[in-house]
Order: sequence, then C-alpha cells, then structure tokens
Amino acid sequence: MRVSPYLFMDGKCEEAFTFYADLLGAKIDAMMRYEGSPAAEHVGKDWHGKIMHACMSIGDQMLMASDAPPGNTKAPQGFSVSIHVDEPAEAERVFAGLADGGTVTMPMEQTFWARRFGMVTDRFGTPWMVNCADAEAGS
Repeated sequence: MRVSPYLFMDGKCEEAFTFYADLLGAKIDAMMRYEGSPAAEHVGKDWHGKIMHACMSIGDQMLMASDAPPGNTKAPQGFSVSIHVDEPAEAERVFAGLADGGTVTMPMEQTFWARRFGMVTDRFGTPWMVNCADAEAGS
C-alpha cells in the first residue's frame, strides 16, 4: 500500500511542480492539461492550458497535484507535506528553497528528535515540514 499527497493548486501547478522538481531533484512523470481531455468541457477556455493532473517521483515516493477550477480551491489546512532528509545541510537547503517567497511557521532548528526541523508554507500555499532526524531518535 502507498499513500501519496494530492495537492489542489489555484492555477500555478505547472510552476509549482517545476520548482519542486528542481529543488528536490525529483522527476515529473506526467503533466496533463485540461485541453484535449473530457474535463475541458467543465472549465472555461482560459483554464484549458492549466494542469488537470500531474505527478512526480521524489525518490520512491509520489506527489500529485492539479489546478482546481476557479472557486474550487481553499487554503490548505490541517496537514503538511513532510519531507525527510539525511543531512542537516540538505535540510537547510530544502527549507531555504521552500521558504523563498513563502512563510516560515517554525524556523529550521535542532529539536529533541531531530538535527534539523522546520515548518514553512511555500509561495504556492503548500505547507511543508522538513525533518533531518537524529539517528538515535528515529524519524
């Protein structure tokens, strides 16, 4: 069994996924537009170039998203996409990238369970937790 986050974006899915792929060293596996799909008849022509479904591989995990039609998105709440890295320097790099243009909710710092941990909502509105666990504390 596998659990994969699915993000509903407000028209910036392609920009967000391109950014995430670059920052995280991920591979965009699919990016399908509304145009040319049966879903095109359910959105305005100005939305045809937007993303109906996208998925990317981050290591052996998958992140998926789409541009929800106007009026169908709300600010995410009650969850964060949690990313785990092995080295503190990598945690700092990823956190800094996600924080660029975003909002830091908990600065990157050492905690009782992690060498580095921080929380941020990126410029696309996605909440993230970046964790670099202490080898003795686990994840």
